[in-house]
Amino acid sequence: MTKSRKPVIAAAAMLAVGGLMLSGCAGGSGDSGTEQLTFMFRGSDAEKAAYTAAIEQFEKDNDVDVKIIMTTADEYSTKLKAAITGKQVPDVFYIDPGSVQAYVKTGIIKDITEYVEGDKDLDLDNVWQYGVDSYRFDGKLMGQGAIYAMPKDVGPFSFGYNKTMFEKAGIPLPDADTPLTWDEFTAVTKQLTQDTNGDGTLDQWGTGLNVVWNLQAFVWSNGGDWLNKDRTKVTVDTPEFAEALQYFADLTNVEGVTPSATDAQTLDTYQRWMKGEIGFFPVGPWDVPTYEKLDFDWDLIPWPVGSTGETATWTGTLGIAVSESTKDPDMAAKLSIYLSTDPTAQQSLVDAGVQIPNLIDMANEWVTSSTLPPDNKQEFLDIVQDYGRALPANTTYSAEWYDELFKNIQPVLDGKQTAADYLKEVQPRMQEMLDKANAEAGIG
Repeated sequence: MTKSRKPVIAAAAMLAVGGLMLSGCAGGSGDSGTEQLTFMFRGSDAEKAAYTAAIEQFEKDNDVDVKIIMTTADEYSTKLKAAITGKQVPDVFYIDPGSVQAYVKTGIIKDITEYVEGDKDLDLDNVWQYGVDSYRFDGKLMGQGAIYAMPKDVGPFSFGYNKTMFEKAGIPLPDADTPLTWDEFTAVTKQLTQDTNGDGTLDQWGTGLNVVWNLQAFVWSNGGDWLNKDRTKVTVDTPEFAEALQYFADLTNVEGVTPSATDAQTLDTYQRWMKGEIGFFPVGPWDVPTYEKLDFDWDLIPWPVGSTGETATWTGTLGIAVSESTKDPDMAAKLSIYLSTDPTAQQSLVDAGVQIPNLIDMANEWVTSSTLPPDNKQEFLDIVQDYGRALPANTTYSAEWYDELFKNIQPVLDGKQTAADYLKEVQPRMQEMLDKANAEAGIG
């Protein structure tokens, strides 16, 4: 997933990547004459163990040798680009939706539609549509057309709260189904923001959110968006968007319900959430194994809602693509589909605690049978099924235009510039970058 908190990977995995550049990646025959594929991914030791078990079964069933190449999340993009430049593209590898258009245009990844639709054992109706559609591209727009990868996962970005903090403060727990309005959210965060030890300094806060990953929920629920429907116009300079960004900034500068800049320098909000000092904080499925170890009870609720009254958030995803240059496209596509949808392979990844199931029936069973937190796992599925959206940059040829919004946003967050003034100022720069990206993609 695309978050800043990355799992730690064993040093041995780093050495494996070096072998990528030396030994080559194109599918071929191993030393024993057995067909060989390479699979490159990023992740944790738990993911490596799960994939190793799944791939061992795939090797037995298909008389093929699969070489696993793992990197850290931070290094993956650099290593993959180096492999592409050196014409050593892995047969099967992770891809993010934001790279699909460029990799299609440059002939890096293969259209696997015929393999997916021709797999008699695959029921696409039992795979999250969001996951599959994230890797569809018709030459102009993402989300429709040919399939260029199968989803490794879907990552619903949910909203969590500290149940123990609520109970200690004597505040009723939020409803699992009815989202708080912005006014209600502000009121509760004020109640939770406290000096618990009486030393005159706040040591507990209602919330503490990161603008890069959390602004989307507020903008969308207020009727704003980054782009128009055909993704040719940047639409951040609207009253709905400005109101959402201003509300986000005012949580700190007006309401005082988040740690100050000084507090954040001492300990960031993620660390404070982990210590039980934050009332509301985002939660993704990838967080769950870590959050199992927290010293307080927590659960999920919908994100607070703006003027639309409808909760909103994003759903992340990674895909498993097939190289256009693979020597065995049939087997490579089969591996991609297997890792994405085989029940045993999925169970290995779910048991490792790194994702929710890609298979809908398995996910529904997981919600009712898993004894691990959170209690309201259904919120994860509701996001994927009903209202989760793609991050705006994942639907365009490049992310430069999107990143521009956050480069100089700090004065707004510090209360030194209004959201409306900043958005009016930044929109033309973003539009110029989007126009450039669309021109490079051949979209006029």
